[in-house]
Amino acid sequence: MLVPVILFLVGFGLLIKGGDWFVDGSVGIARRFHLPELLIGATIVSIGTTLPEVMVSSQAALQGNAGISYGNAIGSIICNTSLIAAITISVNPGKVNPKSFALPTAFFFAAALSYSLIAWTGGTFQRWMGLMYLAVFVLYMVVSTVQMKKHPELAEEKEEETGDGGKPRSFAMELLLLVIGAAAIALGARFLVDNGTKIASALGVPDSVIGLTMVALGTSLPEFITAITSLVKGHGSLSLGNIIGANLFNIILVSGMAISLSPFSLPAEKTLAGGVNSSLVIDLPVMLLVMAIMCLPALKKGALKRWQGILLLCIYAAFTAYQFMS
Repeated sequence: MLVPVILFLVGFGLLIKGGDWFVDGSVGIARRFHLPELLIGATIVSIGTTLPEVMVSSQAALQGNAGISYGNAIGSIICNTSLIAAITISVNPGKVNPKSFALPTAFFFAAALSYSLIAWTGGTFQRWMGLMYLAVFVLYMVVSTVQMKKHPELAEEKEEETGDGGKPRSFAMELLLLVIGAAAIALGARFLVDNGTKIASALGVPDSVIGLTMVALGTSLPEFITAITSLVKGHGSLSLGNIIGANLFNIILVSGMAISLSPFSLPAEKTLAGGVNSSLVIDLPVMLLVMAIMCLPALKKGALKRWQGILLLCIYAAFTAYQFMS
């Protein structure tokens, strides 16, 4: 049991550091070829923080482990919102710009509701559905880039996020960071999936529970680091915007890639009294609920309140406790 736990933690480290190297290398190369800062922020940096989830869910899907593949994507959304965003809101509530939230929020609820409807009406995710989500991902990237070109004030915070402030690196070093980062992410995902499955078996809990909790928390660390950094710098709105974007990517990119590679059915490992699939009545409704609690008041009033953060933290604690209940 000790070795799987150690390798599981090593997998976390490789995912986080690999993502960091991958983003640094990609941004450096993009700037070298004079790509617009706006495009870099809207694509490479945003995708970079979601790469751990993409690799873990894809690896799990290819291994036929639908529990971790599904649990990682949905669990990351719940973790991002009711833990990471909740901490940000609890510590530093305040005004937000509804315009910067409107597009990703609309895309998220459209994708999340369609994902939930598929689960509720049959629970089988076919390859064409995964390809559809990937197409939506491409559409979102195009629309968001066009929107930021029309409204440059929404892009200023994105550009801050891409700045590293360090000394220029050579082209060879940027390529090396890109390659090593991608390799570290792939290896970390393998460690996480393989050893997460072993830990789940040893603890006697379903793979989906490990995916919804431990794996989801680990792959959400890039968002957590971004949120805390933004909070310290006084950019709470930026961290929340990143979290909404990451949540959207968890459905249209993470789940889209996993389903396209290896279609799967909704895990039915954990059930309630009467044999009802827990995912249908707990996981998916909680995902929609926590996003509604965070986003709807922000869109309507342009502000977030401390009570929202505290309520979200309470929901996360209850959700996590439930997952490990027999």
